[in-house]
Amino acid sequence: MDVLSDVIGAVRTGRPFANREDRHGTWRTDFAAFPGIGFHLVLEGSCRMVTPGAAPLVLHAGDVVLTPRGSAHSLTDPGTGLDEPAELLCGAYQMDRTPPHPLLTDLPEVIHLRARAGGHPTVSTVVALLGGELTDPGLGADAAIPALLDLMLLFLLREWLTGDPDRRASGWCAALADPAVGAALRCVHDDPARPWTVEELGARAGLSRAAFSRRFTALVGQPPMTYLTYWRLTTAARLLRETDLPLPSVAQRCGYSSPFAFATAFKREHGVSPGRYRTRRQAEDDIQAWTAAAD
Repeated sequence: MDVLSDVIGAVRTGRPFANREDRHGTWRTDFAAFPGIGFHLVLEGSCRMVTPGAAPLVLHAGDVVLTPRGSAHSLTDPGTGLDEPAELLCGAYQMDRTPPHPLLTDLPEVIHLRARAGGHPTVSTVVALLGGELTDPGLGADAAIPALLDLMLLFLLREWLTGDPDRRASGWCAALADPAVGAALRCVHDDPARPWTVEELGARAGLSRAAFSRRFTALVGQPPMTYLTYWRLTTAARLLRETDLPLPSVAQRCGYSSPFAFATAFKREHGVSPGRYRTRRQAEDDIQAWTAAAD
């Protein structure tokens, strides 16, 4: 199992969205905080990103910025006094943060991927396809645009996670790269319903129970069994959002033989019962679909 893809697929909710923006002269666009990940790609020209408490960030053509925690920020003209047009691709992904995955909490407030020689080939390819669909939507655009946005998010996070060797020294980056902890994470993500124990995961990682537990906790930020429970209930939330499986089936797929035990654990983690969570999410999706159609 590709753990990064599995994590993003499980915690992203609703439909991502994006649009192209053309700016000229003196301008400023404010973006309010929201529970998701925002992004901006500078297609042409340049601009500044202003975040409270931080120095302005100058962005040039080919630069990409992500706001992994949905922080409030603004984009403005470069401030040179010249009429420098800018063409931007801006969008956002809604994320389930109840509670947030360690990957999301490990990311900084702003990720800036600077343009470089040759650019970001995979990102550039997706941006070109996405730009074409946004400018001149073809048959199947309603399916193509969200799929391309999902691909872009994965490629951007991959670029950041693997772009700097020092970044892999600690936190979630190190957990994915660590042979022992990475192997245990793949086991959990491959089969969350399995009655895993610390001993068995440690054996899969090639470490003693104590050594594995210490290493896993240090890198992931949670003990192995805590993460296993979290991932089971995150998987359950995804199944409730995306399928019509009855609650006993969802419970079984997530390692709970008793629907009552599942409901109790789910409410403790997400604050509502599984049935209420499903109903609420479906209502939110209906509102989002209606708003998109109205736009």
